[in-house]
Amino acid sequence: MKKYILKFILAFLTIFAISCESYLDINQDPNVLSDTDQPKILLPNAQVGLANTLMGYDLGFGGAFWTQYWTQSYTASQFKTLCEYEETSFNDAYVEFTAVVLNDLKRMQTLSEDIAENQGYSYIAEALSIYTWQIMTDLWGDIPYSEALQGNEGITAPKFDASEEIYADLEKRIDALLTIDVSEFAQIDAKFDFIYAGDFDAWKKFANSLKLKLMMRQSETSNYNNSTVVSFVTNNLFIDESAKISGEIWEDGKEGKRHPMREFQEGGANTLSTNVIGCKSFIDYLNSNSDPRIDALFTPPSEGHQGAFFGDFDSKKDSDLDGTLDEDEDYSEALFAGDTDLIIISDWEVNFFIAEVYARANDLVNAKKYYDMGVTTSLAQNGISTTDIISTGYAIWVDGTLEENLKQIAMQKWVANANYQHLESFLERNRTKYPALNPLDIKQDRNFAFLNFPIGDLTNSVNGRDKTNAKLPSSPVYPSDVLGRNINAPSQKTDLLQKVWWDKKVGN
Repeated sequence: MKKYILKFILAFLTIFAISCESYLDINQDPNVLSDTDQPKILLPNAQVGLANTLMGYDLGFGGAFWTQYWTQSYTASQFKTLCEYEETSFNDAYVEFTAVVLNDLKRMQTLSEDIAENQGYSYIAEALSIYTWQIMTDLWGDIPYSEALQGNEGITAPKFDASEEIYADLEKRIDALLTIDVSEFAQIDAKFDFIYAGDFDAWKKFANSLKLKLMMRQSETSNYNNSTVVSFVTNNLFIDESAKISGEIWEDGKEGKRHPMREFQEGGANTLSTNVIGCKSFIDYLNSNSDPRIDALFTPPSEGHQGAFFGDFDSKKDSDLDGTLDEDEDYSEALFAGDTDLIIISDWEVNFFIAEVYARANDLVNAKKYYDMGVTTSLAQNGISTTDIISTGYAIWVDGTLEENLKQIAMQKWVANANYQHLESFLERNRTKYPALNPLDIKQDRNFAFLNFPIGDLTNSVNGRDKTNAKLPSSPVYPSDVLGRNINAPSQKTDLLQKVWWDKKVGN
């Protein structure tokens, strides 16, 4: 039954799609479901909306380019602005988070007030609302929050709250949520909960994992106290199954019922095969380290995996001096299986967070334990049962300095998030500064750059280097509609370099 309800939701979303390019991005009238008095009807819409937005047209592609999993192919231009670091707002994602996901979640909570049998729905809605607000403020920085979503109350120009203040309130909200005894909830209709099927023990673990994520994002700020986080980790349970929309529900041969990335490819636009090729930064790292996940993430050319320089549009060059122009080289292509899951919080990211907590406490036994679990769960997610890379391969845990341990964890998180949590990789790279940015200027000597490529580092966009003064993007600009319709809005960001409040670590 769960499968058929999701089919209905996806078909419903299709009706309100704005364009074929954002087919599963769920741009829709936020008032469509406003008259329902059943929170269970709103729950799947909010869950699918959130998951699809995280891996949809804006953030699925944007996150992949800005963390250099992919780059734009030489013979196309659809994502050229992303790869050249033009001012990008991710407007569709902002609208979907607010007008769809947060509105549905707020409506669920309103419908559940003082109704005992609905308190379970309210709990889930609050957890997902906190998650969504965190993602939004992590991405854009200062945003309307305390006065947001109150158009019906006459607040049409909500003030922009400081991101740090939003965090403080989100922590209060998650702490309040964690005081609730979920065992007292009435059973909810499991088939409407696409993530945990009404299992409130799992939702409690989700809430714990969300609090951990809020804490860890602040690791480079004065708010962070690792002893407090260690205590939280040792006294609570965290997700052991990723919060996700299971890939088992997709019907890959039917339009509108595929994973969003499959839909972008198979739905008529051929967006992946036309525009996306593997980035040298990522391909070389996996290839040189014999990481088995490479074949789950990319389709290899006949002569083996190959990636292109990021943001390179000088197609008539021959960087490797093999007689073939760069535009005519055969590059690895992004690969998504028909049953690929849509991830909200993954079990590997939680394990890597816990590994980092213990590494900061110099408890290297537990750091290794959870690091190994993070790599193992990532391998399993990609259908790989062998774990040689953590026993004899390149990902074996090394008791190094704190910074070396933090780098090792961050690099494996970068690999694990590919095809599943592209936005999360962008945000976590901003926090940890790994993969590091290498100052290599590819245009100065392309053959030298090809032969001496800094494996394990990111490079600047070949064509976008000057746009950001040889730095990587820190946050998108604000959507023009968000600023233009709000007299309380701040000035527009001048570029992509404005850091959010917790982005404190030295480096770029």
